[in-house]
Amino acid sequence: MLRAGIVGLPNVGKSTLFNALVANAKADAANFPFCTIEPNVGIVAVPDERLQVLAKISSSEQIVPTRVEFVDIAGLVKGASKGEGLGNQFLANIREVDAIVHVVRCFDDDDIIHVSGSVDPVRDIEVINLELVLSDLFQVERRIERTRKQARTSKEAQLELEALEKLTAGLNEGKSARHLSLTEEELESVKVLGLLTAKPIIYAANVSEDDLATGNDWVEQVRQVAATDNAQVVVVSAQVESELVELPEEERTDFLASLGVEEGGLKSLIRATYELLGLRTYFTAGPKETRAWTIHAGMKAPQAAGTIHTDFERGFIRAETVAYKDLTTTGSMTAAKEKGLVRSEGKEYVVQEGDVMLFRFNV
Repeated sequence: MLRAGIVGLPNVGKSTLFNALVANAKADAANFPFCTIEPNVGIVAVPDERLQVLAKISSSEQIVPTRVEFVDIAGLVKGASKGEGLGNQFLANIREVDAIVHVVRCFDDDDIIHVSGSVDPVRDIEVINLELVLSDLFQVERRIERTRKQARTSKEAQLELEALEKLTAGLNEGKSARHLSLTEEELESVKVLGLLTAKPIIYAANVSEDDLATGNDWVEQVRQVAATDNAQVVVVSAQVESELVELPEEERTDFLASLGVEEGGLKSLIRATYELLGLRTYFTAGPKETRAWTIHAGMKAPQAAGTIHTDFERGFIRAETVAYKDLTTTGSMTAAKEKGLVRSEGKEYVVQEGDVMLFRFNV
């Protein structure tokens, strides 16, 4: 299961948001810096309305969504890359995740302390991004001397050295590794470093209840920064989400409607994180269950079958496949077959988002 790390300055709403994400999680949320020290981990179901539709068509007894793991990482501060505020420990936690959800404070509240004394999303983003760059630069510089010696006799080390030199130049200019022109081979050669700035990022603009529907000037500032980073922005209110968790399911829609929104932003954040990780969903559906399965974009049918069981991949023969839209339009697998919409796909078939599949295999 791939992991997304929730990061940001102290007191921007990370742990409150995490608690809402995992609903029953017990992450501490309090009004003082470094309330969270050890990372909290929660497994979150990815919202997907297609599951209910497929379950109805297949008369399934249960629905099993796909999932993503979120990690609530303690707040970073200026100087974290030099160990300030337990920074080294917290940065190490970020190295272990696959993507970053950067929570940015876009609300004003005199009762919640801001570590810098005022709300300024652009400054806050720059503080975090700079610490990530400096931490990566330290990692690269520490490794480059040893690699330079090895490069005299090793072609693999020569490739790594070229990558490290590109990284050194770019990071010294304040650029993130994900924006540097490294080849796939070069990126693979430095993968062991777990570069923080190489990880894909999404910005979560945390607003007050009143600004959830419309956003505010601070949100627009975050969007401008994100545009330069080719990153997505999701507007979310940790305050609202924490209140939603306490409400019965049937009252949540009315509460959100009173705020002028259809959903609180949390579902959008989960879906956006799923896509950020380069994940795709295919389905299996039958009387027993309708289930969503997670695969990487571009994965072929045998590998997709292997997410169910290794025997499926090992003995793969073919996959009976129908697009979600075709199945739901016709109303049943039988009707889809009659219209020629169910295909028999082989080993080279690249599974598409929303495919409904039945695998044939030898034991």
